[in-house]
Amino acid sequence: MLNRLRSSPVLARVVPFAAFALLTILQGRWGDASQYWVYSLKVLIGAGLLWLLRPYIRELEWKLSWEAAVAGTAVFLIWIGLEGHYRIIFARPGTYNPERTYGSGSPIAFAFLAVRLLGSSVIVPPLEEIFYRSFLYRYLIKPDFLKIPLGRFEWKAFLITGVVFGIGHYEWLPGILCGFAYQGLVCRKKRMGDAISAHAVTNLLLGSWIIAHKAYFFW
Repeated sequence: MLNRLRSSPVLARVVPFAAFALLTILQGRWGDASQYWVYSLKVLIGAGLLWLLRPYIRELEWKLSWEAAVAGTAVFLIWIGLEGHYRIIFARPGTYNPERTYGSGSPIAFAFLAVRLLGSSVIVPPLEEIFYRSFLYRYLIKPDFLKIPLGRFEWKAFLITGVVFGIGHYEWLPGILCGFAYQGLVCRKKRMGDAISAHAVTNLLLGSWIIAHKAYFFW
């Protein structure tokens, strides 16, 4: 299986994201506490797949430019600023709250919050950016996607990728704007590293804000 992942540019970019998404569906299926253990498991699996496949995804890199920092911060502000000003299509479960399960100030609750913050800030950005920016965007332009430069701009692919990215989140409107911002970074900088860093900045700020304000409905 690993050899197939390494030899297929499509599988190398799709399987890590698909595995992470599948485990997301399984969170909480075996009781309230299971969601925290399943999330921890998918962080480990996601990290492992990224580590194993990193030599075969040449565009996988982190580049923290000033544009990435600004874009990441702006998306965070948009994300929380739009809350309550648009209609949510699907009801948010808002279940990831280990303080409710284990008690406020509990070491176990603190550990699971730390895992969530780490996972969303370090593992999720490269997983999602590899799938959306490296694979999906370029595949929509041409199935032989490796022949498409990362910086190439195409309106159709830009809009579709942004919308698909957005509806993958309960907060679909800021999600779509977020997708446009990250894709714009890739097209502007002609590399994926800035989008990964911007995504990480957004998720770190958002996760820290969620924990500080106990706004767990975002998770």
